[in-house]
Amino acid sequence: MKVNLAYGQGYLPVEFPKDRTTVIAPNHSAGLKDEHAAILNALENPIGSKPLKELIKPGDKICISFTDITRATPNDRIIPWLLQHLSHVPRENITLLNQLGTHRPNTQAELEKMLTPEVVRDYRVLNHEPENLAAHVQLGTTRSGAPALINRHVVEADIRIITGFIEPHFFAGFSGGIKGICPGTAALETVMSNHGVENIGDPSATFGINEGNPLWEELRDIALRVGPSFLLNVTLNEERQITNVFAGDIIKAHKVGTEFVRKSAMQMVEAPFDVVVTTNSGYPLDMNLYQGVKGMSAGARIIKPGGTLILAAECREGVPAKSPLDKLLRSAGSSEEILTMLATPGFVRPEQWQAQIQALVQRKARVLLHSTLPDEVVRACHLAPCADISAEVKKCLDEAGPDARVAVLPQGPLTIPYLG
Repeated sequence: MKVNLAYGQGYLPVEFPKDRTTVIAPNHSAGLKDEHAAILNALENPIGSKPLKELIKPGDKICISFTDITRATPNDRIIPWLLQHLSHVPRENITLLNQLGTHRPNTQAELEKMLTPEVVRDYRVLNHEPENLAAHVQLGTTRSGAPALINRHVVEADIRIITGFIEPHFFAGFSGGIKGICPGTAALETVMSNHGVENIGDPSATFGINEGNPLWEELRDIALRVGPSFLLNVTLNEERQITNVFAGDIIKAHKVGTEFVRKSAMQMVEAPFDVVVTTNSGYPLDMNLYQGVKGMSAGARIIKPGGTLILAAECREGVPAKSPLDKLLRSAGSSEEILTMLATPGFVRPEQWQAQIQALVQRKARVLLHSTLPDEVVRACHLAPCADISAEVKKCLDEAGPDARVAVLPQGPLTIPYLG
């Protein structure tokens, strides 16, 4: 049987043995017939809040935060419609801030593609600056004592509008919501504190859990220190169509949205599999290995100890090369050595959370990568290259015996399986 794996901006067709394969895909949700009307309706009839226009007073400074190029949010539709709704506000009173978190800045061309050239031309659009301390305001400390620093455009705004989309997140429970403030517009040292070894290693820091997840709860507490924020989040199907809109109070609206996502994305399986083939749901989410760890984490939830996990992620931007993750992976001789390094008191590195999660997955299973990366780069990241997924699956099943089975997640972390 042929299964089309989400890969880059298209699909990777792979043959699997029909009688030994279970395909785990999101429950399809139809796209809204009129996305624009749904956005406007949500802004005018929000959850737990007055309508957006009623919150804005003459002269108010507005900060709209939006997700960066690594996210699938349809900013090119959402942001122009939101700005149209705010047409009564002078443009000079509006700042659009890119929720980079600790990611690289997006280029002018990327911003124009994300937001439309007209928005970039007519409004002030800024990249968050996670390493520029002067760009932040301190709002107390994290639980570990690090400064809790949030971009001053967010903190000093009279009205904050936090946009994005909701999907299961591999250590923060669900994306969207307060993540558009923290870590989206937080300083590097704040993010590193929150994403530290203890929080990342907590069993509750995983897909589908917000309340009771120490990592998410700290993000929430920091985000709420800036004051009330208005949320505009959407949900998407595998075709990147908007399936629902959640606007209003940043906590209440997000919670309604996460329950909507849970029904379509979280799927139970009865037993673990010998082989799991997963993706990172295609571009832009599979643009680099840093993001690809999410797909690994999703697949690892249902693999037998000692099994084989194969990730198909294009990685057109590399690891990225010379990134903190790339440097950390290359500094160690094995994935186990990475965990030993991270357990050393005082050892802290940017992007260590991705390396930690990858290493924890590798404790459980052998991990292979099908990508555009050179084999030597894949091996330097402590992964095994996989040129032919179909052949590798057949080999693994033959070695495991007649009862061995393979699970396929063609949309990667858009579907989160769990053992029932």
